[in-house]
Amino acid sequence: MTALTAPVEEKTPVPAPRILVFSTNNISDPGIDLAGSAHLHYSPGVRVISMPCTSGIRPSWILHAIKQGFEGVFIASDGDECAYLPDCAKRASRIIAEAQTMLKAEGLLPQRIKMAAICSVCAENFAKHMNQFSEALITLRTAGAK
Repeated sequence: MTALTAPVEEKTPVPAPRILVFSTNNISDPGIDLAGSAHLHYSPGVRVISMPCTSGIRPSWILHAIKQGFEGVFIASDGDECAYLPDCAKRASRIIAEAQTMLKAEGLLPQRIKMAAICSVCAENFAKHMNQFSEALITLRTAGAK
């Protein structure tokens, strides 16, 4: 007896998007480190740069990262827990808005930037954000968006 078999379709693995993460020394870095030490799964294309405060990020750095090949930039914000500035969250929101305006002016999608507050014990939350952002960036890539 012969079994009917369908041809096996091989799927080419989708390369992980390169994501630059700006995190903060005191608040989000410990949560990101915890995600790594807990072996939580998230995109291997994630690279982290530590900063003292979210409000120290310059919009031009975000644009530069995108132009240098990062598909997305994630800001792991201090939120309201910043030890340096009481209005850090408001300043960070303005930085993101300015960076999105700069991206649009260059013909790039503002969806390539994402910001969320990541606390010192938010390992699972960080991994979830990275996985969701990776999926969104892959969707943009397959749609041919800039």
